[in-house]
Amino acid sequence: MDVEKIIRTSSPLPLRQRSVIHLVLVSNRIGEVVSQALKPYGVSSQQFNVLRILRGQKDSPANLNTLSERMVSRMSNTTRLVDKLLEKGYASRTVCPSNRRKVEIRLTEEGAEALREMDRAVNDAEARLMEQYTPTQLEQLNALLDLIH
Repeated sequence: MDVEKIIRTSSPLPLRQRSVIHLVLVSNRIGEVVSQALKPYGVSSQQFNVLRILRGQKDSPANLNTLSERMVSRMSNTTRLVDKLLEKGYASRTVCPSNRRKVEIRLTEEGAEALREMDRAVNDAEARLMEQYTPTQLEQLNALLDLIH
């Protein structure tokens, strides 16, 4: 990826600045590829993330706070995401009768089945994105990315 060409600058960027811009461009590309993989299922990557969190809860329900804390993208409106999943029948919501503020959210069987299909599509997209890397290179990449804080 030629950063300078993409941002249309003729002068070389300072290495740190180029690196940050490069990471943003790569992040955007990954987001585009994952969004395309999820498009046939009518869900966003944030909704997909909520579904995976719900699946990870096993038989335990989640609440909005749990979902918000575990989201990959924390800038998402969790309530809106859950509402969209409820409309699709992928999640269920139960309000505790004794404490109306306590809301339990679960993955439905329909949601679990749809998620299995989405997993295959996203796994294929991720494999295409990373196919040129060896496992050792991916470990090195992750070690370098872990240094960013």
